[in-house]
Amino acid sequence: MASLEELRAERLKKLDLLKRAGQEPFPAESHLDLTLEEVLANFDNLANGGEKKTVGGRVMSLRLQGALAFFDLFDGTARLQVLLKKDELGPAFDLFADTIDVGDFVAVTGIFFITKRGEKTIEGSSWKILAKSLRPLPDKWDGLQDPEEKLRKRYLDILVNADVRETVIKRSQFWQAMREFMLTKGYLEVDTPILENTAGGADARPFITHHHALDLDVFLRISVGELWQKKLMVAGLTKTFEIGRVFRNEGMDAEHLQDYTALEFYSAYSDYREGMIFVRELYRYVIAKTFDTLKFNIRGFEVDFGAEWETYDFVGIIKEKTGVDILSADLGEMETKLQELEITYDQKGFNQTRAIDNLWKYCRKQLAGPGFLINVPVTMEPLAKRKSDNPELVERFQVIIAGSENGKGFSELNDPLDQAGRFAEQAKLREAGDEEAQMYDQEFVEALEYGMPPTFGFGVSERLFAFLCDKPARETQIFPLMRPKN
Repeated sequence: MASLEELRAERLKKLDLLKRAGQEPFPAESHLDLTLEEVLANFDNLANGGEKKTVGGRVMSLRLQGALAFFDLFDGTARLQVLLKKDELGPAFDLFADTIDVGDFVAVTGIFFITKRGEKTIEGSSWKILAKSLRPLPDKWDGLQDPEEKLRKRYLDILVNADVRETVIKRSQFWQAMREFMLTKGYLEVDTPILENTAGGADARPFITHHHALDLDVFLRISVGELWQKKLMVAGLTKTFEIGRVFRNEGMDAEHLQDYTALEFYSAYSDYREGMIFVRELYRYVIAKTFDTLKFNIRGFEVDFGAEWETYDFVGIIKEKTGVDILSADLGEMETKLQELEITYDQKGFNQTRAIDNLWKYCRKQLAGPGFLINVPVTMEPLAKRKSDNPELVERFQVIIAGSENGKGFSELNDPLDQAGRFAEQAKLREAGDEEAQMYDQEFVEALEYGMPPTFGFGVSERLFAFLCDKPARETQIFPLMRPKN
């Protein structure tokens, strides 16, 4: 079997042969009349009309049979069989046979007909090279086998694997449906900074980079402009949303990525109770629009988004499944229970908030959803409004799907004095080593002092899309971040 170097050398010889025959192997112009999708949609009229048209694409398979050449052309919209005949093309047929490989891009001019086997086909009267490929495509049957190589050479995986290509298309449809829904509901799409002086809006470790023009270190944002969008509520806008990239310098697993797409929106004069109704409608719209169903099998759970959504009590669920009352237990009791349940956790910066979070993660894996998790302790959410009937808890919910969190919203804290106090508590946690605790943002507190109306805010990331596809998060990204190849 020839090596890659030998195959590439052979293709370089063919490239030179094209040049010597007067064909530019990488021309700028294509001059195509129709996409292949348009051809198939209007095939009968084209075949009956007998008019010559020019189409183009990549050669995906090639069969040379003496004075005949059959090959499949793919232009990104559809596939079409092409027939070339030596008695029709003369020397141009020989040039094709001597120089064209699977993977090359060609344009073909000809008429359309249906073969005796019922195959829609274009019979070419001329052809020209559009781009010569110097490396062979993955084998049609074996393809790319190594999981890391599939992600590293994602462009090839998308090209040869219809399922992967469909995931890319559905990913686009998913975010387009999000945008459609928000615009239909009267929300204004906004852009907020990606580089920030203070990384705010979430509990996460940020990436740090240096801004040379200002000579200062800045952070890549860890939320889709949460604090900025709330400043827009102060500014008098009442409904805003943003779909954009988020960056978190944290661990990588099936659910977590370091840079990903998310939606965040904010609605003035609304609260988390109204938000639950809105979010349920949003999810049903987007999921049905993208997948044409509301019923899924996700990680072994049967999930029906069209059914009644559950309500889960945070404190009650943990007490039921672990026996720990997180509102009364101390850190030592929680650590003992974590060890008893054989739950591993990061010792660095470990505190009561992290202990509660680890207990919850143990419990949530047992919940199918869809449902809303409510009644979270105030220490778990520095940006949410306290419940009026129990100030130890906040007006926050998370969407629970197949044992994981897939969206979070809350009645936004608009009391500047309370917000300042909570930022101060977070600052103490950071000083004690908790790198995910939130930073004190004085400018945001100052904005709140000018007054922000009651507001509901919500965010959901592409983790939801990965869950709906029932695939690891990296496999649903178009080009996931990879370690450089040695």
